[in-house]
Amino acid sequence: MSGDTVTEIKTFDAGFVAPGPRPRRRRARTLWGCVWPKLLALGLVLLIWQVAVWTEFRPPYALASPADSFAQLWKDVGTWHFWHSVLTTMRRAVLGFLLSVAVGFVIGFAVARVRLLRAAVGSMITALQTMPSIAWFPLAILLYKLTESAIMFVVVIGAAPSIANGVIAGVDYVPPLLLKAGRNIGARGFQLYYRVIAPASLPSIVAGLKQGWAFSWRSLMAGELLVSIAGQPSLGANLNFAREFNDAPGLIATMIVILVIGLGVDTVFGFADRAIRRRWGITDA
Repeated sequence: MSGDTVTEIKTFDAGFVAPGPRPRRRRARTLWGCVWPKLLALGLVLLIWQVAVWTEFRPPYALASPADSFAQLWKDVGTWHFWHSVLTTMRRAVLGFLLSVAVGFVIGFAVARVRLLRAAVGSMITALQTMPSIAWFPLAILLYKLTESAIMFVVVIGAAPSIANGVIAGVDYVPPLLLKAGRNIGARGFQLYYRVIAPASLPSIVAGLKQGWAFSWRSLMAGELLVSIAGQPSLGANLNFAREFNDAPGLIATMIVILVIGLGVDTVFGFADRAIRRRWGITDA
C-alpha cells in the first residue's frame, strides 16, 4: 500500500463522524424523560385520591371522586361562564403582577444602591414579605371597599417585596470587578445599570420574579374568595359559590384549573431559568 493511500485513509478516518441518533428520536427521548416522572406523580395523586373516596374518608358531598370532578370540569369547559371566570382572573393576575414588578424593581434598585434607603427600609421589605396576604384584606377593604382596587392592593403588596428582595440580592452579588470594568469603558448612571448590573443580577431577578408570581397568585385567590364583584365572575368566586352550595365536584374542578394555571406559569419561569443558566455556562445545552 502506497504512502499516499495510507495518508488518504487516515484523513478519511479523522474526518469521519459516526452518525448519532436521529434528532427527532433524541428530542422524543428527552421529552419523555421530562414527562414520565410528572405522569407518575399525577398517577399516584389520583390513586391516593380514589382510595380516600373508596374508604369513605369523607362523605361524597365533601370529597368528590376523580371521575365526578373531571366530568364536572369537562362540563364547565364548555360554558361561557367558565371562560369568563378564567379571563377575569388572568386579567387581574397579569395586571397585578406587572404592577408588582414595576414597584419591586424601583424599590429594589433604589435600596440596593442607596445606603440611606437600605438602612431605613431594607429590613422592612423582608418584614412585608413575611406578612400573610390575607392579613392585608381588612385594611384593603377599609381603604377601597369591595372593589377591584382592594384586590390589586393586596396582590401588589404581597408580591412586590419578594421581587424587590430578588433585585437587591442580585445587585449585591454583582462582582466589583464587573462594576470597575463598566466604569472604565464609560458606563455611568443608567448605562451602568442597563449594561452591567442588570445582566449580572439576572439570575437572582428571575428567582425573585418567580417567587413574586407565587405570592401574587396566592394573594389574588384569597382576594377573589373575599371580594365578589357583581358581573365579574372569577375562579375565586366560583370556589366560594361551590363551597356555599356543597358542590364538591365543582369546587375540586375549579381547584384543578387554578393548579394547572399555576403549573403553566411556573413552567414558563423554568424555561427562562434554564435559558439563563445555559447562557452562563452553568448547565449543559
